[in-house]
Amino acid sequence: MWAETFRWHCIGGIRHATPELGGEREKTAEHPQKQRHTRAQTLRWEEEKREDGVKWSTLEHKGPVFAPPYERVPRNVRFYYDGKPLELSEETEEAATFYAKMLNHDYCTKDVFNTNFFKDFRKSMTSKEKEIIKDFRKCNFQEMHNYFQAESEKRKAATKEEKLAKKNENEALVKEYGFCMIDGHKEKIGNFRLEPPGLFRGRGEHPKMGMIKRRIQASDVSINCGKESHVPSPPPGQRWKEVRHDNTVTWLASWIENVQGQVKYIMLNPSSKLKGEKDHIKYETARRLDKVIDKIRATYRDEWKSKEMRVRQRAVALYFIDKLALRAGNEKDEDQADTVGCCSLRVEHVQLHKELNGKENVVVFDFPGKDSIRYYNEVEVEKRVFKNLELFMEHKKDGDDLFDRLNTQVLNEHLKELMDGLTAKVFRTYNASKTLQSQLDLLTDPSATVPEKLLAYNRANRAVAILCNHQRSVPKGHQKSMENLKEKIKAKRDAIDDCEAEYHDLKKAAKRGSVKEKVLADKKGKQLERLKEQLKKLELQETDRDENKTIALGTSKLNYLDPRISVAWCKKHGVPIEKIFNKTQRTKFLWAVHMADENYRF
Repeated sequence: MWAETFRWHCIGGIRHATPELGGEREKTAEHPQKQRHTRAQTLRWEEEKREDGVKWSTLEHKGPVFAPPYERVPRNVRFYYDGKPLELSEETEEAATFYAKMLNHDYCTKDVFNTNFFKDFRKSMTSKEKEIIKDFRKCNFQEMHNYFQAESEKRKAATKEEKLAKKNENEALVKEYGFCMIDGHKEKIGNFRLEPPGLFRGRGEHPKMGMIKRRIQASDVSINCGKESHVPSPPPGQRWKEVRHDNTVTWLASWIENVQGQVKYIMLNPSSKLKGEKDHIKYETARRLDKVIDKIRATYRDEWKSKEMRVRQRAVALYFIDKLALRAGNEKDEDQADTVGCCSLRVEHVQLHKELNGKENVVVFDFPGKDSIRYYNEVEVEKRVFKNLELFMEHKKDGDDLFDRLNTQVLNEHLKELMDGLTAKVFRTYNASKTLQSQLDLLTDPSATVPEKLLAYNRANRAVAILCNHQRSVPKGHQKSMENLKEKIKAKRDAIDDCEAEYHDLKKAAKRGSVKEKVLADKKGKQLERLKEQLKKLELQETDRDENKTIALGTSKLNYLDPRISVAWCKKHGVPIEKIFNKTQRTKFLWAVHMADENYRF
């Protein structure tokens, strides 16, 4: 399948698109070595897919790079307790530095963060230290914080030579650990560095914020490599937790982090062949949903009238997953964040209003979504959905499940019956991509300037981010950034006023007939036009930046939007692709950049 849909042939530094993709020849003035790499890379897309489940035949890599060992702070940098300096053991001092580094952060003002940190901080102490350090309010990390701030300033003020040496050191590390050999091909690894120890932050109001993420040792890490390959060497004196040879998975190393108990992985870079194939399959699955969506919608509408309560609940839940792009939701343990999805909605998360703000049959959703980010939405629903919700909520208390006859397993089994490979996430991908396509059609003016088209694109992307509840708090530097932009706009307007006055005078002089004065007037006129274009660009930037301040556009762009929609839009409207996708994203979506022509439709 993959080979059929993605045929790119590289010959002598010229990329030729096959006729069925509607592409044109695109010359590349690249270095011969780069041309060879591109040729090898793109030809690999054409290799036949393996039997189901098998991802690779041979895999060899060097393993992960561990966080450097802790270096103690100088003796004159002290921790204070109850106003007195206190010498700490190495493990306790390291834990103290985690907090000291974050002292100027908003997290340190939160009770949950401070309580969790102090609980873990005490776990790191010796029995003697525990006897002394009993009250968090008496702890003073300021001197440590000042030290790390000064070290940060030193790094920023490093000489060119020092920065170059550091850059070379990092490049050498990437060269040694940043690539693996998979089926005889060199592939880039995503992130080969293990996360250093520190404090867990979480997103939103996470109940575990402030807990200490402990240092990862080789004994925590499982390695995955080919049977015939050289097994990566662990650090001296240590042993891997396990060495596996599982060719049905694409991860190279895995471990369980201690705060949430989640399995973490070292994976291939998003630009790798396997990742590209996976992405392509994901978006093609969403496109397959488009062919059956009308039938699915008709089915769940009929099921709103079912005599079986479980069928009605499943049908209403599916309506919300489809209409609102809600996640399916899973059961949570007591120590996990109380985040909610569609199946785990409780009565307290939903309010019903026969009329609200001029609308009828309104459902108000208010619950903590993924990453503890609040989901609030006032939705006008169909009358039968409203009636069903009234029925589901009868004789229930706030803490009771809204869909008490439904769970994610039941829902997912039903989705598979509706379409092979269908999940709640496929609905999100489908509705996100469909929304982007329709919004771009609606908002893009073909005659607009590139900055105006970019504003239209970001507005279309924003509609998707709102649909998927991809929110963020206003960035710390937003206000300062807006003030700087307003200053630039003011300066540009002043420059235009001055230029207009000069142009007016020069035009008057030019009327008297001097060739030189006519030339000067023309030059000034062109300068005025340039200044006006620059002002318009700055004003568009101001609008765009302000509209985006509470919306995270990147999540949907990377995970839910078929990249071929954006590529086709850029090609159709003459917008440089780098204005939409940065270098890393262009590498990740290389398959889409090559595959989509300007006529591609989701």
